[in-house]
Amino acid sequence: MSKQQPQTKKRSIVFFLVPHFTLLPFAGAIETLRIANRMLGYAAYEWRLASVDGQKVYSSSGIGIEVNSSLADERRFLGGENRPNMAIVCSGIYVEEFNNKSVNAWLREAYNRNVAVGSLCTGAHVLAQAGLLNGKRCAIHWENLPGFSETFPQAEVYADLYEVDGNLYTCAGGTASLDMMLNLIGQDFGEGLVNRVCEQHLTDRVRSANDRQRLPLRARLGVQNSKVLQIIELMEANLAEPLSLLEIADDAGLSRRQIERLFRQEMGRSPARYYLEIRLDRARHLLVQSSMPVVEVAVACGFVSASHFSKCYRELYNRSPQQERAERKLTMSSNRTGVVV
Repeated sequence: MSKQQPQTKKRSIVFFLVPHFTLLPFAGAIETLRIANRMLGYAAYEWRLASVDGQKVYSSSGIGIEVNSSLADERRFLGGENRPNMAIVCSGIYVEEFNNKSVNAWLREAYNRNVAVGSLCTGAHVLAQAGLLNGKRCAIHWENLPGFSETFPQAEVYADLYEVDGNLYTCAGGTASLDMMLNLIGQDFGEGLVNRVCEQHLTDRVRSANDRQRLPLRARLGVQNSKVLQIIELMEANLAEPLSLLEIADDAGLSRRQIERLFRQEMGRSPARYYLEIRLDRARHLLVQSSMPVVEVAVACGFVSASHFSKCYRELYNRSPQQERAERKLTMSSNRTGVVV
């Protein structure tokens, strides 16, 4: 950017902090904007922090952050010169317990007034509650994706690093907030500034929106056999309506006996057992991230009855689905005033 270009503010951003928000994506987003300002030599990006009541908000690590404004302030600002260009919801664990109708109304009003609305980490949950993600592409942290997709089936959620759908920006959290902010900076000032910010970040490349959130299966499972990986991907894509081993064999171009032998060698268990375990893992995420009745969780994970689901769950985790949910509520209650890690 040349020195002759007018030094006018490009964007004003409000970061709205939800209790138990995650520090890493929050800090990553703001630091990326700060470095961009430093490279430009002026405050092209300005931001302020907001909370429901204007009081300090504690992150999931127990660190409290002071804010600049309350929700009432932000609603008032929408009609004046302090109206932001963008509002970003920052959240983390326990986001499904946060349901504030005034926040939902503010987000809708901001969006209708042509303010870009975004989220970090699990913040897409709040945007979906406000009705902003119906029929829209969005991203959320992979751990929260099962519960989110069941709770908000109208949203088009993907396990991408971030998604930009019109004036809606969502990212999966972690270091993905850097990538989403770099995308924003690129829109505003071009690739040259993005590269300079990356150099300051010690980031060797700009990840695209649809890069993987998680490690590839090969690295995550330590499995090298391409056929086994192909079968596991097929299983993970069909959890609500499990495929039969015969259907899997047809898709993989192997016999049932070959699949059985490969899974014993590579995974140390039968394909049926492995399939059951990944379905139960999805069920566990749904139990701790949503208020879905246990019978609905069972159906969503491919079980024909709640009793069979409970039996399998207890055998794997040494507790019933009801106990899992009760322990999670107890943990949440004890963490309300303490440090959450």
